[in-house]
Amino acid sequence: MTARDSRLHAFRPDLADLRLKGEVAADRFVAGRPARVSVAVADVRKGPRPDSGLNTQLLFGDDVLVFEDVEGFAWLQSERDGYVGYVAAGDLSQRGAEPTHVVVATRTFIYPGPDMKLPRTGALSIGSRISVTGQAETRGTHYALLPSGEAVVAQHLAPLGTKAEDFVSVAERLIDTPYLWGGSSAFGIDCSGLVQLSMLMTGRDVLRDSDMQAEALGAPLDPGNDYSALRRGDLVFWKGHVAIMTDANSMIHANGHTMTVAREGLREAIARIGYLYGGPTGFRRP
Repeated sequence: MTARDSRLHAFRPDLADLRLKGEVAADRFVAGRPARVSVAVADVRKGPRPDSGLNTQLLFGDDVLVFEDVEGFAWLQSERDGYVGYVAAGDLSQRGAEPTHVVVATRTFIYPGPDMKLPRTGALSIGSRISVTGQAETRGTHYALLPSGEAVVAQHLAPLGTKAEDFVSVAERLIDTPYLWGGSSAFGIDCSGLVQLSMLMTGRDVLRDSDMQAEALGAPLDPGNDYSALRRGDLVFWKGHVAIMTDANSMIHANGHTMTVAREGLREAIARIGYLYGGPTGFRRP
């Protein structure tokens, strides 16, 4: 049997993804049931309990495969990044109309109809995927209509497949977003979530955790003497942390020091982080 990362492959001693039969040991193998995230942000937990730790999050419209329903939770795998965990069953629905648009505004509201003066019914993060069934205009503002009859401001959306040119610019738009361990949305995000979400908007599906990104994202990079070879878009890794270079001297990262997404000088960050956690462990160019 081949050793596999349980974060990226659905297997337990009692149950596993049918696609892993012959590769992992399990009492039973099942095919995943297709489902879709139907809430703004779905927490992916380590276990099937509300108090279980948060590993990552999925966004509205993300597709998943469900392997088991247990105690109000679904054990599943994200089709976007392969992450495995437990999500509250009520956060999922059957797959309906295929998404047609993606949210490109940092955050946007959902209204019960095409009028911004109506009480909002929800909010969506950048990267969320929705199905648009029609258009409407009220007092000069254009709205996209959803299958539910609800509405989103049309200029906050783009057709599915639209790609931002620069993932660093996306990350910079998320400055001051609160830090959230395991967070992957514009409502709260962590360091590797910032890398993943920013690259998602450029059309790149990358792995979720910083150790995965440090191993597989882009190519290793020699930073040069005094880090002089670094440029915008390069990634700096510490043990359990990652930052994005915004230019030759500065970086942006979701961090527990400011508890936000913040800009910081590279050398200042190295000195501050090194005091407790040591120096950078690697550099990569995506």
